[in-house]
Amino acid sequence: MDWLQALILGLVQGLTEYLPVSSSGHLEIGKAILGEGAEAGGLTFDIVVHVATVLATLVVLWKEVVWIFKGLFRPLGPGAKLNDEQKYTLNILVSMIPVGVVGLCFKDSIEALYADNVLPVVGCCLLVTAALLALTHFYKPQPREQISPVHAFVIGIAQAVAVLPGLSRSGSTIATGLLLGNSRQSLAQFSFLMVIPPILGEALLDFKHIVAPSAEYLAEHGIDEPIGTLPLIVGFVAAFISGAFACKWMIALVKKCQLIWFAVYCALAGLFTLFVLA
Repeated sequence: MDWLQALILGLVQGLTEYLPVSSSGHLEIGKAILGEGAEAGGLTFDIVVHVATVLATLVVLWKEVVWIFKGLFRPLGPGAKLNDEQKYTLNILVSMIPVGVVGLCFKDSIEALYADNVLPVVGCCLLVTAALLALTHFYKPQPREQISPVHAFVIGIAQAVAVLPGLSRSGSTIATGLLLGNSRQSLAQFSFLMVIPPILGEALLDFKHIVAPSAEYLAEHGIDEPIGTLPLIVGFVAAFISGAFACKWMIALVKKCQLIWFAVYCALAGLFTLFVLA
């Protein structure tokens, strides 16, 4: 992978991480279009650009993160009741349970299913994402202001299923929350904050592969040699800057815009992937 390919893929990752169109799916599409050299980064490059977008989230939502941590350590209220910040943190922790189980127990098995032929999976999952987003346009339950722990768990299940490339993480969580009746105002922020711990946790688990990839790791992921430092830096910076822009833009979009247009885009992208690239 050269620096230009890394720049393009970093921009793709940053711009699509928060839009409900699947960043992982678009990375695979981008690699297929850019050619064989773009595959050289493998999982290492994917993890680095995902961490970049998480850090962009922390920058954009810094006030919300500080608000959570300040309230988290306050004493419990009368009757040992949790304050708003503690309830919010509890919901995030509950939402992490499904993705934690899938990540620790089934991640390798799931990835092995499509390791040799990922593009058909991407195409089909993009069509599923399109259907899920379209459903929110036609089914609109009575809205509620607060996300409950039960709803947080169900939204977490949607995030866990979205480990499949092409199934949008933000699209799945936002659409699931809307179908449960949660308000757009609460979902936009929650769906972005809830992805931070899982992505950072995955990066921590794979850190040794990033720093010093073993021969077994390189062979398993079809990498002839470790990716160079320059492409990693370029990809990281591109994903961080574009991710910060996309995060702010998507929060505003979720609050105002209909998701049906993203459904149309995902349907077209899925058909293109299945009938042109796959």
